Amino acid sequence: MSELAPDGRNDNGGNHNSHISHNSHSPEPLLPPRGDYQTLLSFQKAEVIYDITFRFAHKYLTRGDRTVDQMIQSARSGKQNILEGSKAAQTSKETEIKLTNVGRASLEELLADYRDFLRVRDLVIWDKDSNEARFVRRLGCKTPQTFEIYREFMNTRPPEVLANIAICLIHQTNYLLDQQLKTLEQEFIKQGGLRERMTRVRLATRNQRNK
Repeated sequence: MSELAPDGRNDNGGNHNSHISHNSHSPEPLLPPRGDYQTLLSFQKAEVIYDITFRFAHKYLTRGDRTVDQMIQSARSGKQNILEGSKAAQTSKETEIKLTNVGRASLEELLADYRDFLRVRDLVIWDKDSNEARFVRRLGCKTPQTFEIYREFMNTRPPEVLANIAICLIHQTNYLLDQQLKTLEQEFIKQGGLRERMTRVRLATRNQRNK
């Protein structure tokens, strides 16, 4: 199992972290390296959640039910906002934080829809310490996370099980996003955004010219 970086990226030696530290003797770059969203475990899981939700909603919800579009849109919003937040990291830490928060809120809305699906049908919502939930957590430890890990379950398990698998994955993703947001907020407090970076670069350039 690969170790996770504090911001939820896979730390396997090929990490494209958008928050790489720089040699103190080198000039600070105006724009930091762009984040590679595909290395974010939170994005990988969000993409799996979207793939599961798309299939689940079309197969198990009534055609014409507004919940179909709502669930798919929530899943897509979660995935896309993580992606767009990572891309925004190069020019705006504030935007990265904002979009990551939007993605998390979308997944929270999707979580409520899956719980509603189970509750109104008098189906069981797994306890977080149940054997079933522990099994899904073990699946969630595999990296990279792809839909192929869960495809067999989509093809063979009843909707009650699939909804619970989705719930477990959403909890895992939201945990990662919470850790990611803490890291981003701490970095923003310490380093500021693009405006502060531009000021530091201008001052450093001016000091070098005056030497």
